[in-house]
Amino acid sequence: MSQIIGKFSAVSYAFQATAPAQNWIGGEWQDAAAGETLEVLNPRYGRAMSQVPMSGAQDVDRAVQAASAAFESWRETPMRERAQVLYRLRSLMEAEREALAWLISHENGKVYGQALAEVDKAIECVEFGCSLPNMAAGAQLDVSRGVSCQLIHEPLGVVAGVTPFNFPLMVPLWMLPQALVGGNCFVLKPSEQVPLSMLRLAELFVEAGLPTGVFNLVHGGKATVEALCDHPGIKALAFVGSTAVGRSVYGRACTAGKRALCLGGAKNHLIVVPDADVELTAENVVASFTGCSGQRCMAAANLVAVGDVDHIVAAIVERAAKLVPGTDHGALTNAASIERITGYIEGAQRAGATVLVDGRGKQGDEGGFWMGATVLDHVAPGSPAASDEIFGPVLSIVRVPTLEAAIALENASPYGNASSVYTTSGHVAREVMSRVEAGMCGVNVGVPVPREPFGFGGWNDSLFGHGNITGWDGFRFWTRPRKVTTKWALQKDTTWMS
Repeated sequence: MSQIIGKFSAVSYAFQATAPAQNWIGGEWQDAAAGETLEVLNPRYGRAMSQVPMSGAQDVDRAVQAASAAFESWRETPMRERAQVLYRLRSLMEAEREALAWLISHENGKVYGQALAEVDKAIECVEFGCSLPNMAAGAQLDVSRGVSCQLIHEPLGVVAGVTPFNFPLMVPLWMLPQALVGGNCFVLKPSEQVPLSMLRLAELFVEAGLPTGVFNLVHGGKATVEALCDHPGIKALAFVGSTAVGRSVYGRACTAGKRALCLGGAKNHLIVVPDADVELTAENVVASFTGCSGQRCMAAANLVAVGDVDHIVAAIVERAAKLVPGTDHGALTNAASIERITGYIEGAQRAGATVLVDGRGKQGDEGGFWMGATVLDHVAPGSPAASDEIFGPVLSIVRVPTLEAAIALENASPYGNASSVYTTSGHVAREVMSRVEAGMCGVNVGVPVPREPFGFGGWNDSLFGHGNITGWDGFRFWTRPRKVTTKWALQKDTTWMS
């Protein structure tokens, strides 16, 4: 195999171009059949650093055929041998940890430290996949005299994933370890905005010994996703992205007879009460809403200020105002994000909100797509800034008089991804944790992402399908249970199973 990208050589933010991306199908790099391409921008500079093919149904079919050809051999490979590929992949990723972080930073725009954290979390996901042979040992029980029942986890066949731009390495590795160790062959469509990390992962999979055709990459946009949803050879599909697209993908995939799990957007609420620790809360809230420039579904979006918490708001404002774009947080991924976020800020102002910290016009490196940390106070409940997913470094503060009102505000949101409370009271923490409508919750934690083996997944309009996408739920999503009941000995007495 000739490498298309290799180990990324950048060790700074200085602009660096790479070779054009290609599809990875059946162990070969291929262009899209139609020949159409799209520029891949470095968000820090707003300049093209590569190109990506825009694939269609013909390219998806090629990938499915390659995966289908590899499936029988891969499913017959013992699970422990499948997991050994992930052990080797983990070692390769550890050795290339910094280079992978710089690659993420260049194609996504996030600062190096936050990109490095993404690599570490991606490695953790691979580590969980390595543990699956121990976790997936099928249960067996003698259920009657001379009769035993056994549970076996069988692969589905060829499966697919569609992943977003904000975590180009980590989110695909929410899916791949469980699906591959489960014995499936995979077709992945990463975001066309950030295809480069997956090119390198394909190369690392080859180095780790993954057989040809087990993992395939097909780049593209809407037409590619629709082809994945419609293809009869794909048995299951997972998606991570916006709620609107997630709902559409879920419906289309299910209509085509597929198993589907689609994670959508969020509008997370951080409830702050007067007894909260000021320093911890301020540091945590600012890190939550500005980390990865707010471009993550677990970021703080609304701070629900309960009663007199002006002293805490002041500490948040002080910290947020000191952040430097390009140093403390990265660029936004595209120009449309700046226009969209600016519209929310201006709309909140017109509705009576106060801008305590204004990130408009702040710049990192020359050019690029930049927005500084922004804090809006007295945002009206139900207004766009309080209800819509802004997906940028913007914190909307909504004032409420009581904890009851805060919980009601949280539960009125159609989303249900994450919710946190900042308090030093165990009673307040228990009240919020037991009553908010969110699948991932935190006490004094602004980004309550579950660590492995606990699964990632929200509720309500943040998730379409059943279960979590990571952890044990993820393995069960990509497999189906076979129950085998066995009787060998002839019994002298009679039971209902005779």
